[in-house]
Amino acid sequence: MKFSGIFLPCSLYKAHHHSVLITFSFKSLHFTDQTDSTAMAMAFKMATTGMWVTDECKNSFMEMKWKKVHRYIVFKIDEKSRLVTVDKVGGPGESYDDLAASLPTDDCRYAVFDFDFVTVDNCRKSKIFFIAWSPTASRIRAKMLYATSKDGLRRVLDGISYEVQATDPTEMGIDVIKDKAN
Repeated sequence: MKFSGIFLPCSLYKAHHHSVLITFSFKSLHFTDQTDSTAMAMAFKMATTGMWVTDECKNSFMEMKWKKVHRYIVFKIDEKSRLVTVDKVGGPGESYDDLAASLPTDDCRYAVFDFDFVTVDNCRKSKIFFIAWSPTASRIRAKMLYATSKDGLRRVLDGISYEVQATDPTEMGIDVIKDKAN
């Protein structure tokens, strides 16, 4: 789905052909396909922050969700281009500890983690966690930018089961993930 428009007051952004969400306006949004009200709501939410989500983000997420080729994906916001991009992808053999180690100690990130577990009924299940990482050492501007853009990215990543918000590693430990999944 493609979107177009103008972000006011003074910038004109043109569509990047690798974008899920392209441009936005506080006064008007122009949709080439108006059949998906969820996408329109997502476009409005992302419009308030001026962020774009690249196709790479959605494609990587879909590969993780359906093909199980990734264990986790870390996303970052490029403040200059206003793009949410893939920062790091963890292979299927990587663990939750690998994800935690890949998050910077002084900058914000988003991450999704595909958590596999066995229920008390001995059924194998998988749940996708969305992690909003905002360490205390990160800049206030980055914290605000990530906080206001989070919902728009979550709407693009359809199929997330749980969300975890963390400012230090103890708030997103594997025990927190296990407790939410059960």
